[in-house]
Amino acid sequence: MYRFLRTPRWWGINVFVLLAIPFCVFMGTWQLGKFEERVDTHEAASQRPDPADRKAVPLDSLLPVDKETSGRIAQATGRYGEQFLVPDRQLDERDGSYVLTLLKTDGGRSLPVVRGWLPAGAKAPAPPSGEVTVTGALQASESAGKGARVAGGLPQGQLAVISAAALVNVVDDEVYDAWVTQTDSPAGLTPVPPKAAAGTGLDVKAFQNLGYTAEWFVFAGFVVFMWFRLFRREAEASRDAALGLTG
Repeated sequence: MYRFLRTPRWWGINVFVLLAIPFCVFMGTWQLGKFEERVDTHEAASQRPDPADRKAVPLDSLLPVDKETSGRIAQATGRYGEQFLVPDRQLDERDGSYVLTLLKTDGGRSLPVVRGWLPAGAKAPAPPSGEVTVTGALQASESAGKGARVAGGLPQGQLAVISAAALVNVVDDEVYDAWVTQTDSPAGLTPVPPKAAAGTGLDVKAFQNLGYTAEWFVFAGFVVFMWFRLFRREAEASRDAALGLTG
């Protein structure tokens, strides 16, 4: 009655099922692990002291930026140089721009400093002259996708993203692959609060991992369901053929 299971067609079906189910279970388990990792990281981060409450330390001692050093208060000394606007940045649901000024440090490299947020249409204040010591929350360079919406056709003096890769094309100095958001902004600017390090919060991506987990287990169940459905239909057809009920 079940001789059809030995046919090449069913050999192919069975091999596919035997490969597909473990693969779906593996992918679902992997996505679940990514979600649990984010939950653990988020809980660990919430139990640590607020990075902004820690004493300011020299910038170079916090590099490279990682989950532990992101948001830590860094200090750097130097002289302000070129200034840029980073448009399409919201603060308290208001449109505006970040005012980014390069600080030429004593070490020779330039540090991008977000001196504050500027309302749309306002004029950015000039940076102070002479040597200054900047204190601000350390942040990792932004990805190119961050400024995809405004990257095209930006006028001179504006940047889509805050990163060394974006600045290397417009300045001659070597630039730190990090930036700081100044703790105390000058008049006319609003301090930009630091953001949590990537992969440490229960954001949309974290719950996407949970959704993908469910999808992969559903796929595994669907494969089993379809196999039994095909098996049942084939078995009924074989039974009818044996009883001479087909014609």
